[in-house]
Amino acid sequence: MTQHADVVVVGGGQAGLAAGYYLRRAGLDFTILDAQTTPGGAWQHGWDSLHLFSPAAYSSLPGRLMPPQEGKPFPDISHVLEYLTDYEKRYELPVQRGVRVTGVHDRAPLLRVQTDSGAWTARAVISATGTWWRPFVPSVPGRADFRGRQLHTAEYRSPGDFAGRRVIVVGGGNSGAQIAADLAPHATVRWVTQRPARYLPDDIDGRALFELATRRVQTGGPRISDLGDIVAVPPVREARDAGLIPDHGMFDTLTADGARWADGSLWPCDAVIWCTGFRPALSHLAPLGLRTDGGGIPTEGTRAVADPRVHLLGYGDWTGPASATLIGVGRTARDAAREIADLLS
Repeated sequence: MTQHADVVVVGGGQAGLAAGYYLRRAGLDFTILDAQTTPGGAWQHGWDSLHLFSPAAYSSLPGRLMPPQEGKPFPDISHVLEYLTDYEKRYELPVQRGVRVTGVHDRAPLLRVQTDSGAWTARAVISATGTWWRPFVPSVPGRADFRGRQLHTAEYRSPGDFAGRRVIVVGGGNSGAQIAADLAPHATVRWVTQRPARYLPDDIDGRALFELATRRVQTGGPRISDLGDIVAVPPVREARDAGLIPDHGMFDTLTADGARWADGSLWPCDAVIWCTGFRPALSHLAPLGLRTDGGGIPTEGTRAVADPRVHLLGYGDWTGPASATLIGVGRTARDAAREIADLLS
């Protein structure tokens, strides 16, 4: 049996919940379909020591401040999950769990949302699936020859899995720095980056990053990447200042037993952790043919240029400044809900 809602939101993580908040305020009929069986989106899959970049008050979804976590200026992952679970309940958001969307199809004037447990029709769709589900690992010579363990940020959980081992951590962003710092007291770590590690000033956290991103959109100014790549959260700062995580240039190739650099030097290791980012999880939109020859989906704000019934929310700056963050997604969710309400009226 096919069900109907005026708006179907694909994804029940932070972006989907923010969309639900504003769709409810707009008085629209909507449902949220989420492949996960429990609340929290990608946050429930992060590593054990993961903390936010910002204080709780600056890590909140619209309408509900995140309460502070006792003894922790930057909340940990368990606190974030409690907050998102409470948020969903507080606003009675209609999240259907364990429902995987396999494709969105044009059945003009409606959209047909096909799932692994039936189909929905909708007048508009908000895609809020994020990026966690598409980890990116670069094509590096010798990857197939390496006999040790290889895993991505998305699979890392705790340093105990690598106690006493030799580990290469690849990637000069926040994940690479945090995981290298997490491992350093327990394993022999070599952190490798494409260019020398660039830390933001120690007094910069997520609150300031959001303000910088917003100011750049409104008035111009420096990009965050002009200032640095890594937020020096306390564990990273401590490991850096103790000299535990010096960064090294990127190796040329992996061998059966480790890595080799351009100067011929070798470093044997037991594992390689690829902290090399993610790509937007958008395969469910493929039937609509929204991508250009360059591979991207052009948007105006969050709206897909090729189909005004489709909005993309929470994938990064191309769908709104800081829209992949807890504090940043609210503004773009509000704008998307307003545009959809105007369209449907």
